[in-house]
Amino acid sequence: MSLFKLPDLGEGLQEAEIVTWHVGEGDHVVADQPLVSVETEKAVVEVPSPWSGRIRTLFAQTGDTVAVGADLVEIEQEIGADTGTVVGSVSPAAPVGAKPVRPQTPVARGEVIKCTPAVRALARELGVDLATVAPTGDHGQVTREDVEAAAGRGAAKPDLEWQRVRGVRRAMARNMTASGRSVVPATIMDEADIHGWAEGTDVTMRLVRAIGAGVAASPGLNAWYDAAGERLLIHPEVHLGIAVDTEGGLFVPVLNDIANRPVDDLKRGLEALKAAVRSRQIPLEHLKGQTITLSNFGTLGGRHAHLAIVPPQVAIAGAGRIVRKVVPDGDTAVVHPVLPMSLTFDHRVVTGGEAARFLMALILDLEKRA
Repeated sequence: MSLFKLPDLGEGLQEAEIVTWHVGEGDHVVADQPLVSVETEKAVVEVPSPWSGRIRTLFAQTGDTVAVGADLVEIEQEIGADTGTVVGSVSPAAPVGAKPVRPQTPVARGEVIKCTPAVRALARELGVDLATVAPTGDHGQVTREDVEAAAGRGAAKPDLEWQRVRGVRRAMARNMTASGRSVVPATIMDEADIHGWAEGTDVTMRLVRAIGAGVAASPGLNAWYDAAGERLLIHPEVHLGIAVDTEGGLFVPVLNDIANRPVDDLKRGLEALKAAVRSRQIPLEHLKGQTITLSNFGTLGGRHAHLAIVPPQVAIAGAGRIVRKVVPDGDTAVVHPVLPMSLTFDHRVVTGGEAARFLMALILDLEKRA
């Protein structure tokens, strides 16, 4: 027998939540076959089998949180079987007479509930026991519609209870805690008159270009601050984090080197990032390294905002909801579409003047016709 432990998933992550087991006790597996899908603070990751053999024990159930290095599965290896490609901590069988620590109720074949974290959260919210729901999704997966249908059949509302914050939402909670404890935020706001835009203009791409113009005018906002070392690192390239709202929480994929790429390339890159986020298959390297962030919250609502900076970044820009306003045009008044902009900066290392120059350059770029 061989024990396979949860491998290091990268990015310094210390634990992961079991989303779906793809095998059950007694199943035969081959090397590199997917064993389990786990959710980290960043994404859902498939963990493959390191060996060929037969599953003897699963040490965690769907919904459990497992620490990196903890026992994940016990496999009876086939003699002479090839070893898989997983890089992780594995250990030989326990000594004779020793018993592995098992969960109170081991996962049995046929009892695994397959669903996404968002569907599981919805079931908890609606008071639906997933074990009673008949799945209609692909490969026996419980869908949102299945849960909503079960709730409509008169499922009893449970007593209110605390729920553990997991995955992406836990990462957000930790990041915001770090921001609140260390950053000294200040916010300035203005509006861009965008009446010169052609019909069908891609708002996001105009915002991306305008961020580049802001950084060119005030490079100190495209920076990281190391408070412990009292050091500031100003980046020569602009790696823009773009906030993407999903049912599972807030993701911030990174659009790299925005100032030196053509618009078509940036647009393709952004669409690929959004698709990867929606499928929860985005590589971890595409969720790190941002030097400044953009939140286009106006697509959902709101005009101006006091935004939260995630250290070590020192600035975040926000675009509000486009509205039509009466504005002066010489000696007359006209109605034009106006895009509200907010800029929150870390006042420990960014001056008000630097922030104002950044915002004015951004506004001027947005107000250009082309």
